[in-house]
Amino acid sequence: MALLRFLLFSFLCTLFVYQCHGACAEVDSDTEAVAGKGFKLGCISCKRRSEVRGEANIEWYFRPKGEADFFLIYTYNGDESTIENDQFADRVDWNGSKRSKDIQDASIYLFNVTFNDSGTYRCFFNRILSYDNYEYNDVVSKVVHLSVVGKATRGTASIVSEVMMYVSIIGLQLWLLIEMIYCYRKIAAAGEEALREAANAEYLAIASESKDNCAGVQVGE
Repeated sequence: MALLRFLLFSFLCTLFVYQCHGACAEVDSDTEAVAGKGFKLGCISCKRRSEVRGEANIEWYFRPKGEADFFLIYTYNGDESTIENDQFADRVDWNGSKRSKDIQDASIYLFNVTFNDSGTYRCFFNRILSYDNYEYNDVVSKVVHLSVVGKATRGTASIVSEVMMYVSIIGLQLWLLIEMIYCYRKIAAAGEEALREAANAEYLAIASESKDNCAGVQVGE
């Protein structure tokens, strides 16, 4: 029974994840890039009500490390993208929501990162939400502070995440082992109980038959 409950629970969890695969989650971008390699600048803004129709235009701005002002580097409107600054010419590609103007993921991918790319990036969602009787203009901004290093280093968060992943895997395996042992004992106990009941039934049947035979002998006498 416990095994059946476990399998049913696993099936329901799988079904829930399958139905919710399109859900939006605002995950922060990584902040450390390696010089000479590519890097994804993450920028996600989820709508509070997914059923509301919306369209968004995206703008990315950059402020180099040590500078005071931002300047426009990239725009995207759901159909086409434009690199707005020569420093990023042929080095930026769209990596966000595709085949939709209702953009919630405005991430971009930066090729061949250089040390000059260190600084602060800001993406803007210029979003229009369409309700039954009116439209609402909403502007959301996200900030990414990017550091460029010569060699990849593992941060504390990465190490902790990996440790927690292994702990979770070991914990789940132990829990599954305990469930299997529990189910085995339950099945074994049920089998022994069935054998005892069968033996008792056979004993009662033999005793009843012996009693009937004795009664027949007495009547014959």
